[in-house]
Amino acid sequence: MIEFKNVTKVYEDNGTLALENVSFKINKGEFVFLVGPSGAGKSTLTELIIHEEVATYGEVIVNDFILSEIKKNDIPYLRRSIGMVFQDFRLLPNKTVYDNVAFAMQVIGASRKEIRRRVPSVLSMVGLSEKAKMKPNQLSGGEQQRVSIARAMVNNPPVIIADEPTGNLDPDTAAEIMQLFEEINRSGTTILIATHAKEFVDNMKKRVLAVENGSLVRDEERGGYGYDI
Repeated sequence: MIEFKNVTKVYEDNGTLALENVSFKINKGEFVFLVGPSGAGKSTLTELIIHEEVATYGEVIVNDFILSEIKKNDIPYLRRSIGMVFQDFRLLPNKTVYDNVAFAMQVIGASRKEIRRRVPSVLSMVGLSEKAKMKPNQLSGGEQQRVSIARAMVNNPPVIIADEPTGNLDPDTAAEIMQLFEEINRSGTTILIATHAKEFVDNMKKRVLAVENGSLVRDEERGGYGYDI
């Protein structure tokens, strides 16, 4: 669950108002698109969710963590409850596909037995079982993004956040990635995708949150993209 209560974010170094009085709630198991022009505040919103930024005013609650009150020692536990998928994949270039995914389990102290059981299962889910021993530079862009998704889901987080996950992919591959997110969502994982991919937002008819100039201007069930690109 993600909830923003009248959240305002002002960057102290330059006084920029990034978000103003933003309120919404995403319930467990929802699939939500976050849309809006470049510079509208989407990245700030996702950074607040993972506590890379802190709200100036208002309250952010994520997976029962109240972020204005969160202790430093609890921040890793918050972040373990959120899987992140990025446009630029952010894979470790010298590690194999298997080891890139296993690394996400190693950093939370999972046992070797758990890793050996879980990683092959997740690679199978994303269709990469036969690529486990390859390095990222041996994969296509779509395959690299699948590794990124596998890494995000390997610890069974209740929430996955994706930042422009199809931005570097051709249309057919992008469609496969969006289908994969739908399959993950059907298993009960909450999905929040920040995107400019108008075609997918219009066709998939999920909930849409639209941000403009730091304000939430639209919260629409079965919504559309709503912008010309």
